[in-house]
Amino acid sequence: MTNNNYNRPPLKRTILNVVIIALLLTGAFWLGQYAAKRNLSQAEAGLLRSLTADKPSSLPGFDEKLFKEVWQTVANTFVDKDKVTDDKLFRGVLRGLVEATGDPYSVYMTPEENKEFTTDMSGKFEGIGAEIGLKNDVVTVISPLEGMPAAKAGLKAGDQLIKIDGESTAGLSVTEAVNKIRGPKGTQVKLTVGREGAKEPLEFAIIRDIITIASVKTELTRDNIYIIRVSNFNGDTDALFNQAAADILAKHPKGIILDLRNNPGGYLDSAILMASKWVKDDVVVMERYGDGTTNINKSIGEPSLAQFKTVVLVNRGSASASEIVAGALQDHNLATIIGEKTFGKGSVQVLKDLSNGSAVKITAAKWLTPKGKSIDGQGITPDLIVAEKADSQIDEVKQRALAIIKNGQ
Repeated sequence: MTNNNYNRPPLKRTILNVVIIALLLTGAFWLGQYAAKRNLSQAEAGLLRSLTADKPSSLPGFDEKLFKEVWQTVANTFVDKDKVTDDKLFRGVLRGLVEATGDPYSVYMTPEENKEFTTDMSGKFEGIGAEIGLKNDVVTVISPLEGMPAAKAGLKAGDQLIKIDGESTAGLSVTEAVNKIRGPKGTQVKLTVGREGAKEPLEFAIIRDIITIASVKTELTRDNIYIIRVSNFNGDTDALFNQAAADILAKHPKGIILDLRNNPGGYLDSAILMASKWVKDDVVVMERYGDGTTNINKSIGEPSLAQFKTVVLVNRGSASASEIVAGALQDHNLATIIGEKTFGKGSVQVLKDLSNGSAVKITAAKWLTPKGKSIDGQGITPDLIVAEKADSQIDEVKQRALAIIKNGQ
């Protein structure tokens, strides 16, 4: 199970002065005194001590007295004492700071969660093999990964997760939902799902497995059409896609089908490098920051694949980095986009690793297509809309793409 957000949402590791540390400084002395009286973990206690190193005289909006009152009320009064350990309270403070943005893609990750996230991005983990995110405040399947337990069980992009092992998902963050679904190989998780068109919730019992994903797979058809299936933009994507591009140049096919269906995204840089195989010395994607400034990301290197007729396949499970590639090729008239309207995740997250091994993943910008279009919450509308039919044994979207290339349309 991976977190999209991903979002596994477009992601760049960068160095930021994250506000999470500054917001706690005013209350640092009291927190340090409190930590001395309680048994915080070494990691959390160390982070608390670091907060006392610098104490600004004032911080607008921070009420130290009120903060202390709430902490002590929860710690001393809540009925289930085992659920309000000092570790949990402190981590709750950190989560709350990030969640105050109201953005489902901005999250605080504990050291354990950060480690899992890094593992996920490497392309190997234990779970059911599905990308989830929040859509309209509901935990939603962005895309089940091809050939993985979730897809084999019948989960589909757009399915809403109502319950996990009988417990409601209402109010859960993506990280919390992922943690409940994730588990060791061979164990079972039960999901209650709401699906568009279904009269009643659907029940799925899925056996977890080791999920190993090669993010790029290729096929050369009998008609000499080269198909590239990209499932994620992960750590192995650049190398695998470069190999595919070299193979295309060697075999010189009639055309290319770039299949980005159910691709939930990943690294922004990988999306830029992929689009650069078609876009020549021009804009791939623009990032617009909160202060109004814009960063323009142009193509890199030679557009070695621009000479080939290209069709890009998308659906409602195509999100984030895959939308960047589709949007760039559509805006520059370098490919025909066919399939269903995409997911609509038009934001960029940065990852800030913190001193105790935890991390903050936070939305730092909105991204725009080369023509300046924002797709956030809207998605990309294909040039040719072809709906996927769940009960069909024929991949109609793929067949339409093959016909476009064969007939030279």
